[in-house]
Amino acid sequence: MDAAGRGHEPVLVRQVVELLEGRGLVLDLTLGAGGHAEALLEASVERLIGVDRDPDAISLATERLARFGERFTAVSARFSDVPAEHRADGVLYDLGVSSMQLDRAERGFSYRSDGPLDMRMDPRERASAVDLVNELDEEELARILFEFGEERRSRRVAAAIVRARSRSRIATTDELARIVAGALGARRGGPHPARRTFQALRIAVNRELEELAASLPRAAEVLAPGGRIVVISYHSLEDRLVKRFLLDRDDLEVLTKKPIVASNAERSRNPRSRSAKLR
Repeated sequence: MDAAGRGHEPVLVRQVVELLEGRGLVLDLTLGAGGHAEALLEASVERLIGVDRDPDAISLATERLARFGERFTAVSARFSDVPAEHRADGVLYDLGVSSMQLDRAERGFSYRSDGPLDMRMDPRERASAVDLVNELDEEELARILFEFGEERRSRRVAAAIVRARSRSRIATTDELARIVAGALGARRGGPHPARRTFQALRIAVNRELEELAASLPRAAEVLAPGGRIVVISYHSLEDRLVKRFLLDRDDLEVLTKKPIVASNAERSRNPRSRSAKLR
């Protein structure tokens, strides 16, 4: 396993284990580097099937979890492709982008390091962020930034992108981050001005909200009586979708009246946990 895989700390892992330990079959539909899966298998989950569309994640997790033998199976697929041939006692989602994806500049997810403007969770997909940024018209770009990034100044950012690409094709994360910063201005001590733009493009490239909306009802269908669905989300768009799904299902009982959040200690130790909400 490489450094990216070793350095990944799963979010809210203690709470996930408490909710799912000792169960028969758990479907981890966002396998990633296998951090949650490892903790669950160590906590006496009988069998775990891990699903991920990222071939790097499948490779890393398979190596990490090899010691569990036949108790672990990796499946290369979108998480909307819930393995329907099984009745699951638990289903886990850890949504959003993983640390190992963010930390690899060549994957093009982060405004913090320069790399090709990509953002595909599955590199085999055709359209990447560079295609959206350079080919969508200004109105559609603004819509994506507003709806998926909740960027209030989406029109200003979209206009700046269109002006910049008229001079030369926008090809790297650093180029895009500088264009957005130039349009919005940097705030001293605050989040990077390109944060919402990068979130919006990543969600659009990977159709994350569509995938989640398709996956949740399928997960409920394969859930055995007494089974549990555990979802960790990282922004309000995901969280609202999950909350609405749970409340609208008459066949599910909501066990978390309020979302579970990370402790102050975990937030200090693992910055990714600061925005996490578990339902």
